[in-house]
Amino acid sequence: MTRNRRAPGKQGYAEKIFEEFVQRACELGAHEAKIIDVATVHTAAWVRMKCRFGCELYGLGHCCPPNTPTPEEMAKVIECYEKGLLFHSVKLGSLGSIAYELEREIFLAGFHKAIGLGAGPCTLCRRCPSKRCSHPDRARPSMESCGIDVYATVRANGLPIEVLRDETCRGNYYGLVLID
Repeated sequence: MTRNRRAPGKQGYAEKIFEEFVQRACELGAHEAKIIDVATVHTAAWVRMKCRFGCELYGLGHCCPPNTPTPEEMAKVIECYEKGLLFHSVKLGSLGSIAYELEREIFLAGFHKAIGLGAGPCTLCRRCPSKRCSHPDRARPSMESCGIDVYATVRANGLPIEVLRDETCRGNYYGLVLID
């Protein structure tokens, strides 16, 4: 698949506005953020296995597997992009809303393909309705529910992430907005 390249005159604009997106991520509550090349975003089949055989919410939400793209589908989606905004938080619950807000603002800035991904289960409803999502406009799946290997992706971009050994460990959670 061939990727669309920006015209040379737009490159400076993109770099300037990308830095504004990084700042905006931090204003919305991210601990840090950076623009990344999507070639550093890794998908793997084992990731959804961790959801299926490790998460009590598997299959219960519209933003969780099996209702989300498979790793193979997500890899094809990622191929449609050149850049991403990877953002880091030490609070798990805020990433879906940050992803939504960033996606919206990036879209309105002229990047019509922007799509955001959070971390962990969706927290918009106390309990996910069985038939239809109550907030399809705001709900965003997590990176891991789409088969993205968050550990490999984060490490490839020089950001901190470790396995949490117990409840006293400080977590590092990540979201991503794909941009083109």
